[in-house]
Amino acid sequence: IAFHEAIPGHHLQLAIATERTELPAFRRLSFGHTAFVEGWALYTERLAEEMGLYRSDLDRLGMLASDSWRACRLVVDTGLHAFGWTRQQAIDFLTEHAPVSADEIVTEVDRYIGMPGQALAYKVGQREILGLRAAAQQRLGERFSLPGFHDVVLGAATVSLPVLRDRVAAWNGA
Repeated sequence: IAFHEAIPGHHLQLAIATERTELPAFRRLSFGHTAFVEGWALYTERLAEEMGLYRSDLDRLGMLASDSWRACRLVVDTGLHAFGWTRQQAIDFLTEHAPVSADEIVTEVDRYIGMPGQALAYKVGQREILGLRAAAQQRLGERFSLPGFHDVVLGAATVSLPVLRDRVAAWNGA
């Protein structure tokens, strides 16, 4: 969770956005594009693994448990809002599949009921950023720069995923 919330996650993301004084305040200071904001933070959990920042197998297990929790959210939010699941069905699914406490499950299910789609944003955003990175790596080959990619992603402050796609495409010449 430290990498998600701190560096290279939200803290870095917010610091860079705040420093982009040439952008309008609503882009620098508003984080209404949940898939972008949370997608970046979830992406950085795996980035930290690539960078060798997890010090133990237990640290890595925590990252994988958090990732599986986010994947379970995809199922539950879709079940509740597209397939008519009851609150109890959502609780039962998470109890069987998610690595979290019963109290947290109940709290989270109530949040998903009240905020349709928000729980999906983490994984949707992460998958989009990973896909954009893979496409840029394939297109640019040896010219691909991971720091350059991150500069393009974070340099926009906060944007919708379609706008992010356009920014990355312009950067990699697609």
